[in-house]
Amino acid sequence: MAQGTDNGGSGSHDKSSSDEAALSARLGTLDHRLSEIRDSRKTRTDQPGSESGNGAARASAMARGFRLSSELVAGVVVGAVIGWGFDRLLSTSPFGLIVFFLLGFAAGVINVMRSAGVAPDRTGR
Repeated sequence: MAQGTDNGGSGSHDKSSSDEAALSARLGTLDHRLSEIRDSRKTRTDQPGSESGNGAARASAMARGFRLSSELVAGVVVGAVIGWGFDRLLSTSPFGLIVFFLLGFAAGVINVMRSAGVAPDRTGR
């Protein structure tokens, strides 16, 4: 039984080395193609005005936009709630709500302008 298993050991060794050489050649061409693709993508993203842009910069801009919009919405909501409260206490419906809604909107716009750097911050005088 042991005699039949060792036939052609050198033949399988030649086949194995040729398979390794072919695999190594394929790996080399794949590595070359991948490096070309990476280089082309890098030059495309390095150009100013490209659509892909920097992900961190886009995330920072989105965070700033959310902050500015939340400040505007918060001003309007707080003004509307205060106006509703005055209307309930003083029975002046709907005048308190309208006045404080407009005041809240104005305060929200001023906060957005301060946060965006358009209007000077007057807290330090």
